[in-house]
Amino acid sequence: MSEVTKYALYFVLGGLLVSVSSYVGAMGRGFLAAFASTFPAITGATFILIHLNGGPGPTLSYAKHLLWFVPPWIAYVGFMIVVLPRFGFWPAMIGSMAVYMAFVALIRVL
Repeated sequence: MSEVTKYALYFVLGGLLVSVSSYVGAMGRGFLAAFASTFPAITGATFILIHLNGGPGPTLSYAKHLLWFVPPWIAYVGFMIVVLPRFGFWPAMIGSMAVYMAFVALIRVL
């Protein structure tokens, strides 16, 4: 399989997951949409692809570094939950992204 074909497949798989999650969420089925979004299919596929292309060392490094992004992700979602009902979607989204990036920067510095 060529490099271009591999990356095209990665793109289609990621887009499919986002599309399914968005569709289900728009139908008012938030729990199922959240499950689809956080289901480890993309992470699992990434593990497989890193392992196939780089071996166990890079796969382990990726897995360990994923854990560093859990606290920023929790802050991101928590900010969205608190701010969305008070100020609307766009301020909540922009603020959530800023909070996420600030947490990532803080973790990177530490």
